[in-house]
Amino acid sequence: MTSLESARELLREFPVADGHNDLPWALREQVRYDLDARDVAADQSAHLHTDIPRLRQGGVGAQYWSVYVRTDSPEPVAATLEQIDCVRQLLARHPGDLRPALTAADMEAARGEGRIASLMGAEGGHSIANSLGTLRGLYGLGVRYLTLTHNDNVDWADSATDAPRAGGLTAFGREVVREMNRVGMLVDLSHVAATTMRDALDTSTAPVVFSHSSARAVCDHPRNIPDDVLERLPANGGVAMVTFVPKFVLQAAVDWTAAADENMRAHGFHHLDTTAEAMKVHRAFEERRPRPVATVATVADHLDHMREVAGIDHLGIGGDYDGTAFTPDGLDDVSGYPNLLAELLDRGWSKADLAKLTWKNAVRVLGAAEDVARGLQATRPASNATIESLDG
Repeated sequence: MTSLESARELLREFPVADGHNDLPWALREQVRYDLDARDVAADQSAHLHTDIPRLRQGGVGAQYWSVYVRTDSPEPVAATLEQIDCVRQLLARHPGDLRPALTAADMEAARGEGRIASLMGAEGGHSIANSLGTLRGLYGLGVRYLTLTHNDNVDWADSATDAPRAGGLTAFGREVVREMNRVGMLVDLSHVAATTMRDALDTSTAPVVFSHSSARAVCDHPRNIPDDVLERLPANGGVAMVTFVPKFVLQAAVDWTAAADENMRAHGFHHLDTTAEAMKVHRAFEERRPRPVATVATVADHLDHMREVAGIDHLGIGGDYDGTAFTPDGLDDVSGYPNLLAELLDRGWSKADLAKLTWKNAVRVLGAAEDVARGLQATRPASNATIESLDG
């Protein structure tokens, strides 16, 4: 049996629980949620990284759908609610393939049924508009993690890709983390500054996640996780989910992306814009200066390092499909996960290791957050603190 055949066999028992997919945002941007125009029951490879046939081909058994909205959205809470509604529409349209999931038990139930457990994560603290009541409202609607920042700082937390302002978490930021622990929402530390990572680990009594981040020691991008933070995951119980985005995993791509982003800004586009007009600018730049190409081996290098530093019990996968313009060779879309597992098998990873990477760790960390929440809810009421009362 080839490594690829062995990978596919393993995924039939322990499918991928992926930490981050931006399909809802792509549907918003491309067709304004017209799900007939982008019917994911059919092949959408001309438009998207994600559809149900390719999720099946890739061995995906659980997916955190990102309900991301841009930090400059004039009404971020309303836009986040629209993103949540998009996920709910997808689940209603495809009940034979997608199963709503709120708990670790729901994830296991979906695996038993052969359906894809569908969870939600909100990407960026701007989605709660400095309101703990809004945080609880999102949890009530099914959101199971909050990424504390996106690319820009929020009033109470520093982002990895913005000028430091809070020095990590403010007093209100620490209260956000405590309230997330109390309700059972995972604290997601992708996108945040290293100072914010450390403050969150100092504050959180529940395991944290990095829904889509890689190793800074392997690729020196501020979006990645420093080794001293990876070293803290065993004590915390958290999980770091490696991402596939070339500009976060390949150093040459980091440098190329900085130049490409500047080119986008010079043409009047946001650097994350994936509209047809923006992509035309991207392609013209790439013709003049071919982009460095990441591969399956590039991602495996991160996982090798992360396993050495954090241990196999603290690793997962968060591809960031439909949230990036470019993907590594061999990981072109959601059908590519078996290629990564085959590479890891060739490097000597055991099937037991791979089962933890793909499925077991992601399920465990959500279940652990639920356990912490039950204890806290028995001893502590909901917090109604405001940013004004704590930060002045």
